[in-house]
Amino acid sequence: QVQLAESGGGLVQAGGSLRLSCAASGPIFSINTMGWYRQAPGNQRELVATITSADKTNYVDSVKGRFTISRDNTENTVYLQMDSLKPEDTAVYYCNVRVMTKSGGAYDSRNYWGQGTQVTVSS
Repeated sequence: QVQLAESGGGLVQAGGSLRLSCAASGPIFSINTMGWYRQAPGNQRELVATITSADKTNYVDSVKGRFTISRDNTENTVYLQMDSLKPEDTAVYYCNVRVMTKSGGAYDSRNYWGQGTQVTVSS
């Protein structure tokens, strides 16, 4: 069973920084796109950033220039460095990873979600 373990959330003042981590474990054959989403109270879950297996990145406009997504393929881990945080960044942050597993001769590819980590930015 593939599992994702998130860490790094917390409380920070506006202008501060946090670094989120998400490590995938289990019967992993390969990992494709990795990403971060967030959901604030009363809002829908939104995409924050993604990174492909070729290290191509994509960001929602509101975080461009402040957040940086990266990955360590040897550790099956994706990171989100968040700088110049604003109160409107307050949300639960979820990682999402596209994982291919292999069982016998069969391959299976699906998205997995982390459990979520709270990020709170005070003004």
